[in-house]
Amino acid sequence: MHEVWTISETYEGRIKEVSLELLARGRALADTLGVALGTVVIGYKIPKTELNSLIEHGADSVYVADDPKLSSFTCNTYSNVLVQLFAAHKPQIVVSAATTTGRTLMPYVAVKTHAGLTADCTGLAIEENTQNLLQTRPAIGGNILATIKTPDHRPQMATVRPRSTKILAPDSSRTGSIEYIPISEDWFSSEVEVLGMRALEGQQGAIDEADIVVSGGKGLKKKDNFKLIEKLAVALGGEVGASRDAVDRGWEAYPHQVGLSGKTISPRLYMAAGISGAIQHLAGIKTAKCIVAINSDEHANIFDLADFGIVGDLFTVIPEILKRLESRSEA
Repeated sequence: MHEVWTISETYEGRIKEVSLELLARGRALADTLGVALGTVVIGYKIPKTELNSLIEHGADSVYVADDPKLSSFTCNTYSNVLVQLFAAHKPQIVVSAATTTGRTLMPYVAVKTHAGLTADCTGLAIEENTQNLLQTRPAIGGNILATIKTPDHRPQMATVRPRSTKILAPDSSRTGSIEYIPISEDWFSSEVEVLGMRALEGQQGAIDEADIVVSGGKGLKKKDNFKLIEKLAVALGGEVGASRDAVDRGWEAYPHQVGLSGKTISPRLYMAAGISGAIQHLAGIKTAKCIVAINSDEHANIFDLADFGIVGDLFTVIPEILKRLESRSEA
């Protein structure tokens, strides 16, 4: 029987948490279909303990492509690896995370394999009679949930929002196989050369994978005032986000942009200061566990979605929050 697969991402030799979230999704699908669950790891020198953790969290098979040239993500090369693996093993379903890597890689793979792909899903299920994958995602600015299926082509592929799934408890008694894939030189693309990696200023990680995101909008009035957002993000141990207005004004770089035209995020805590709440922005944050909004306009749209709202001048409110956070850390 054709397996259900997930794509496991790595960073500096470690399996990323979102990969374990995907295994929970994949396990439910595989159990419904009565098939095995496989996961693919592409990278270099991933420790055996990390690979075993994938089995402990639900995988039956781990397919590993390990090579020095795979240490940094390049879309062409990684897609070549997946296309060859799909042809050899013929998985019926492939699920990836809607991270920067997943959103870049999976459309490319879909085109190469002539398969369907539904992006940014919040729900996955198996249709009872057909065993097609039902892929649910927000549509029309988040106002409705659309369920999509791709009955005519395999594999059926979807990307899933990070932090939308609870990780399964590890089970050290589980057994599974780890298979190292023979590497072909034909897979490596010469079109892109990775010279190095550099983190964005004020951002240690991707906002779509962060537990806490603090965002600023045009209510900050100018670029220099974004330092308030950066200070609050640091104090909370989070990442810096921005509205489209703030990015369009050049106050923050595009990778910080939150919303349908930027990144859809699902952090444990989302704080928005000076953001009125355009529908595209709200659609990008609506699965956050807790939303805190700071805005001087009590009628701002963002208050309709926020769990906690502070009506006030952000230039007064944020320094007060910073002061209280500092006093708590000193206690």
